[in-house]
Amino acid sequence: MTSLLDSFLSPQDCSLKVCGVTREQDLKMLIDLGVDAVGINFWPRSKRYQSRAQIESALDAARDQILRVGVFVNEASDLPQQLLQEGLLDLVQFHGEETPEYCHAYPQFIRAFGVNSAADLDAIQSYRASAVLLDAPAPGVYGGTGKTFDWNFANQYRKEHPSSPLILAGGITPVNAAEAISAVRPAALDVASGSESAPGIKDPQKVEALLACVRKGQ
Repeated sequence: MTSLLDSFLSPQDCSLKVCGVTREQDLKMLIDLGVDAVGINFWPRSKRYQSRAQIESALDAARDQILRVGVFVNEASDLPQQLLQEGLLDLVQFHGEETPEYCHAYPQFIRAFGVNSAADLDAIQSYRASAVLLDAPAPGVYGGTGKTFDWNFANQYRKEHPSSPLILAGGITPVNAAEAISAVRPAALDVASGSESAPGIKDPQKVEALLACVRKGQ
């Protein structure tokens, strides 16, 4: 049987990850709509931050129903390992300056990179990540800006590394999602602000529109 992770990262079909979930009712809504994965931001400086206490019960209730990804930025504690070991997360995503050595303590992980130029792609392969997430550069903010970057760089990376699952992020909305899928052919789209009515508040109509783009592009 195909696992949630294998299905999410399959290059055969584009998946949808909705990041920055802050409310249990939104998590339930995303499951009901058929979203493939959700991201929970555990970085305290994020406007979509969730502490373990805030989100633990919702993550537990969502077990085996949707891929649960914890987003971390330069996390010094063992919280990512704890949440994985306790089955509250299925996968971790590192969005800061984490080194390959730091990341390799995890058997599976997503590594995010801000892309300004082709040179930003050079260090990616040393991470041997389960998936690579390419995003608009956001120094000190680490994503969630609602800004796009030049998708030609993402397309270049995918063509040069066809066996490395690529997740495309950065300013993706229902308006440009179909174009993003056609231009890059990513394994998944990662959307935060493009799925919201306000930071951390998910909009079901926007999510449905994004899902329609994803399903049409498959």
